[in-house]
Amino acid sequence: MNSCRYQERQQERISMFWEKKTKIRKHIIFYGRVQGVGFRYYTVQKANQLGLTGWVKNLYDGSVEMEVEGEEPLIDELIIFLQNRTYVWIENMDAKSIPLEHDNGFYER
Repeated sequence: MNSCRYQERQQERISMFWEKKTKIRKHIIFYGRVQGVGFRYYTVQKANQLGLTGWVKNLYDGSVEMEVEGEEPLIDELIIFLQNRTYVWIENMDAKSIPLEHDNGFYER
């Protein structure tokens, strides 16, 4: 009986370890054909679907700026989604890690 309880507690500890998800925040500037092609709209839709937080906005030079926070695999999924949009062509991206801000939701600025 004690062995069974010990195993249950061990399993709970393992589960708790894997449930802790590490969040990161990235500041990214996208260059290429990223304005006038629904880039911000699809970014907001997909980011909210993935449970990411942050914002996206157009810049005057034709690029798009984004800050996104969440689990790294989900951020990667968002970027892959954007790269595969029909009319979007991402020529280059400048990305850097920045401190977490714990936003609520993802929105367009």
